[in-house]
Amino acid sequence: MRIPCTLVLLTGLIAAGCADGGDVEASAAEGFMNAFTDHCGNAYPGRLELEPEGDPMLSGEELLLAHFRDCLDDELRIPFHIEAEAAGGWDSSRTWYLMRTDSGLELRHDHRLADGSEDQRTWYGGITETAGTNARQDFASPERTAAAGVPVGWRIEIEPGVAYRYGTTYDGEYDWMIEFDLSEPFDEPVPEAWGHPSPPSRIPGPP
Repeated sequence: MRIPCTLVLLTGLIAAGCADGGDVEASAAEGFMNAFTDHCGNAYPGRLELEPEGDPMLSGEELLLAHFRDCLDDELRIPFHIEAEAAGGWDSSRTWYLMRTDSGLELRHDHRLADGSEDQRTWYGGITETAGTNARQDFASPERTAAAGVPVGWRIEIEPGVAYRYGTTYDGEYDWMIEFDLSEPFDEPVPEAWGHPSPPSRIPGPP
């Protein structure tokens, strides 16, 4: 039996409509992960762009490095190095993990001590609650949001060949942010992340 073309078209439109939400979310997550492809294996210099008054973590004078070290099909591992001039080296205690999930993306923080062991505060992070875009993803922290009473989490943005931004968000806006220049890779030896290649336990510590 020949099926009318109009029925075929209508069936296709209904199927597309039913799948649209999931497809959009999957497409954005995949596009975001793929945006790192050309930078895999390279490290890039960065600096502090925004911090709350009195925040002691960075002075703003340090050289920062984001090393797009491991690019797997469903996981990116990005060591974050902070120039520690007083110590004559680098603070290489942090690695960001970006991971695909069934519903979107997840961000986790692997924190290590100088001897390579896990810090007490490690593997905290958040998940995406919206589709995001190829260039920007927001990760919600349920624990921090519950404590603050407003949405709290992290944001990552990437413009291939231009900039990579990572920061914490409060009520939808950056309240702390660092930015890395993706136009030219860092041309000096890249430090090794503390604890590499020992894998993290993936057991969350305090949020």
